[in-house]
Amino acid sequence: MEIQFREFNPFDVWIWVELADFPTPVEQQYLEEVFNSWFFLGKLGGFNAENLQVQDTGLELSFMDYDSQAQSHSLVALMHNMGEFEYQDLWARCWFDLGTSDALALDVLINALNQFSLDYLPLRRLIIGGENADWPIEEPS
Repeated sequence: MEIQFREFNPFDVWIWVELADFPTPVEQQYLEEVFNSWFFLGKLGGFNAENLQVQDTGLELSFMDYDSQAQSHSLVALMHNMGEFEYQDLWARCWFDLGTSDALALDVLINALNQFSLDYLPLRRLIIGGENADWPIEEPS
């Protein structure tokens, strides 16, 4: 799967997925669930790079001391809004307001979609941000 970043505004970002073939309704549901789950984790503050205690500890996690108060000392990292999923030909897209979630969120999405593409529905390309000439954004009136 090819990954492309275009002009990026975290408060107003379209994410496009180019599919390798026309998806069945079940495949559409699976793809949407990846995005819904990702967004829900973001809405709950799961992508807060200021509190990565387990990651920062390294490989030896046995008997790790976890600071339960550390979260209260970091900035809030919440996603704000998600639009409806749309499909056109071999494209799927969805609009997001990623709010104050950290860029870690995009790495998690890319990792998940890479594996999704291998196991469930082959994806050709993921475009994050900007415009997609194959499917222009209609400006609200």
